[in-house]
Amino acid sequence: MSLEIKELDETGLAAFVDFPYGLFKGHPYWVGDLKKDVRHLLDLGHPFWRHGERKLFMALRNGRPVGRIAAIINSKHNAVHSEKCGFFGFFDCASDPEAAKLLFDASLKWIKAKGMDKVRGPVNPSTNETCGLLVEGFDSPPMVMTPYNPPYYADLIEAAGFSKAKDLYAFQAFIKNGFPERMEKIVRRMTRAGRITVELVDIKRINDALADVKDIYNSAWDANWGFVPMTNEEMDEMARGLKPLLKPEYLYFAKVDGRPAGFVLLLPDFNKALRGINGSLNPLNILPFLYRMFTPINRGRLLTLGVKKEFRHRGIELLLIKQAAASAAKMGWEYGDLSWTLEDNDLINNVILAVGGKVYKRFRIYEKAI
Repeated sequence: MSLEIKELDETGLAAFVDFPYGLFKGHPYWVGDLKKDVRHLLDLGHPFWRHGERKLFMALRNGRPVGRIAAIINSKHNAVHSEKCGFFGFFDCASDPEAAKLLFDASLKWIKAKGMDKVRGPVNPSTNETCGLLVEGFDSPPMVMTPYNPPYYADLIEAAGFSKAKDLYAFQAFIKNGFPERMEKIVRRMTRAGRITVELVDIKRINDALADVKDIYNSAWDANWGFVPMTNEEMDEMARGLKPLLKPEYLYFAKVDGRPAGFVLLLPDFNKALRGINGSLNPLNILPFLYRMFTPINRGRLLTLGVKKEFRHRGIELLLIKQAAASAAKMGWEYGDLSWTLEDNDLINNVILAVGGKVYKRFRIYEKAI
């Protein structure tokens, strides 16, 4: 059976985007984003590619697609971390070890030719977007903006010589369990003087709120492993995507003496609406999609929690999680997903464990020297 690795130009972008929707059609758990959003992210006009490069590869067996991969150079990452690191992302493959091996061979050859000495992944296309390979928690659907893959993907990646660089945790917290009383006491004590407050976003002033998000975001994650500050253009792109989705109970800030110190962003699990449309809206599925979008969703994700460096170690993370629990209860969520956190980020992991969260999914970033 003939096997070919094809290097794609821009005319092959649609086929590259379409591939996993066919591979996983009918899968009980896999959920794909809207194809138009994936195409936009991969389009060279996206702000990420102003400091990044990519090469797309597809594996064809007897002329039919069986796998895909993107080789990625993120020059901003290498400047920030003083590395020569390339990345792989958008990896999807049938259970075909030979095809996977040739996909990795082709992508690593291109990355090495760019002067890199190591490769990490999967990142799609950076840690500011979806990233990591699911290695634990295959028995439930992915939460909004998180990846899903079958267990055999780890075998394909490890067979290509990759090993663990870092694990990312997803925690699950059931709303019915409430907020622990001993944590309530800490929150009451820290907010007693009125210097530390929580404010929900005013949708009428959404642009001001998103400006505060920009201000906090790059400061809050500055020292995290693998983090690369987002450019103003990338931040604007993120804000553009969020604006149509936001409601007051999704975004709120902790303030110290009136100054924004941290924020939390919640999103209902919109994947419940995306399931069944296979990445595209059409006359047959748009009404069921809209019905699911506007029917109360009983779970969601704490997508982002960040506190500026100068305001850490004051319990603000705990205050923000308490507000998240209150907002989730108001929205009728059964449980919340808090993800992702670095496996060695003890500061936030210990706070989540203290309020009753449990790790229920793990994602892995792999690395290989070349």
